[in-house]
Amino acid sequence: ACKLLNARGYELYASHGTQKFLVENGIDAKDVQWPDEEGDNNILDLITGKKFDLIINIPKDVTKRELTNGYSIRRAAIDHNIPLITNARLASAFITAFCTIDEDELAIKSWQEY
Repeated sequence: ACKLLNARGYELYASHGTQKFLVENGIDAKDVQWPDEEGDNNILDLITGKKFDLIINIPKDVTKRELTNGYSIRRAAIDHNIPLITNARLASAFITAFCTIDEDELAIKSWQEY
């Protein structure tokens, strides 16, 4: 899914480990700081600045730091009206559909037509 977004020219941002994984797999991604880290690319500042059109946040484990930072990211996304996906399979399906179906292919139908 990230390869599809990257191929379509979307800028991807990711936390340290995810960014490293993406780059190692040929996907350009910018590194961002966690909410509890200092730095120019702190994710909460980027969210507040409306830098993102979509946020995908999937905790990798149940450590206190992971859950606390994840909650802060999800809460900020909702507070700033940025769409949020928290399920990996749903994120993949959404991105695949978004990148492979053109707007011209979508037909508007009434409920009865379904």
